[in-house]
Amino acid sequence: MTLAKIAAMPASPSSSAQAARQRLGGRLRQMRVDRGITGVRFAAEAGWRDSSLVSMIERGRRTISADHVRLWCRICGASPRLTAELLAEQAAVAGMWVTYREANRGGLRLVQESVRDDYQRVRVHRVYQTKVIPGLLQTRAITTAYLEQARREQHLELDDVAEAVEERMRRQACLRRPDARWLFVVEEAVLRFRPAPVEIHADQLRHLLAMMSWPTVVFGVIPQDADRVGVCPEESFSAFDSRMVSVELVSGYLTVTQPYEIRMYMEAWERLFGLAVVGTRASALIMAALQALDPQGGVE
Repeated sequence: MTLAKIAAMPASPSSSAQAARQRLGGRLRQMRVDRGITGVRFAAEAGWRDSSLVSMIERGRRTISADHVRLWCRICGASPRLTAELLAEQAAVAGMWVTYREANRGGLRLVQESVRDDYQRVRVHRVYQTKVIPGLLQTRAITTAYLEQARREQHLELDDVAEAVEERMRRQACLRRPDARWLFVVEEAVLRFRPAPVEIHADQLRHLLAMMSWPTVVFGVIPQDADRVGVCPEESFSAFDSRMVSVELVSGYLTVTQPYEIRMYMEAWERLFGLAVVGTRASALIMAALQALDPQGGVE
């Protein structure tokens, strides 16, 4: 790999992913130092003219690829067990930050299928949304509208929206699992954002009213006039038990697995859930959004 190619690799926009990369780089450096190999000697054995590459990778200033890990392990004479361990860590670090373009490279259907196991394993799923109706609560029509929009915005050539929608609809069967609980909180504005024609949006709101009665589902809405002192809106995120949090950013997904960061998201969830109304009060906000679509009652 040339210096130009390595320098062209963008740093992750996430401090969490950066910290994980630095930890991995630190392990590679420690392995090199323990073997008594200088950075200059390492670069020479790697075939690199610029020895500063060694420092940049070990400090996490550049993306650490699986090839980098194999190179360090080969030059430092790491055992097969340590090599496998470091490669597993590299894979975890690489998976923390994925751009939408990377995720959707194989099509929207594969993206939907890739998270199937997470929904089948989770016992307590917490979702906070500031932008869209949570996927597990979407109608087929609104899911189609969202995925069509994603395909347009990301300039995807493959048109597999119909297949992706089918996978999303099959996923909703997990809401019937008696061993799991599904907790949702949305900002009230989400009820009024309209990515589809009025009739489709009205049907979605009626669907929410029906889903609220499911015994495994808790649906809360943070009113627009709620007292927000000390509780600001956050980025949309989904928490799978206390083992993983998926965060939606503008250009991609961040997967958080560090315990201290997960704890921060759990604390944020508690603050946000504390502002939400549920039951009849949440139903009233949904009904108000439904009424606002057509004050004359044409969509009722």
